[in-house]
Amino acid sequence: MKTRPSSTRARLTITHAVDRATSHGERVVLHRKGKEVAAVIPIEDLRLLESIEDERDLKAARRARKEKGSIAWDKLKSELGL
Repeated sequence: MKTRPSSTRARLTITHAVDRATSHGERVVLHRKGKEVAAVIPIEDLRLLESIEDERDLKAARRARKEKGSIAWDKLKSELGL
């Protein structure tokens, strides 16, 4: 039978990862079965990623609007079955 870490050990691991991210600005990658599955990162890194995503979304929306023009709200609702 495989052993599983206790909930106490899991809490300590997460606590340690959060401490490293907040105190030292480190990015901590969490693994499961030898594969990277998640990361704990400083909040500043998250804000930067969100800002980059927002900017990319805005650029894509502007490109789409130029390419396809606009659709009336009522027509769009009708097409989506709303």
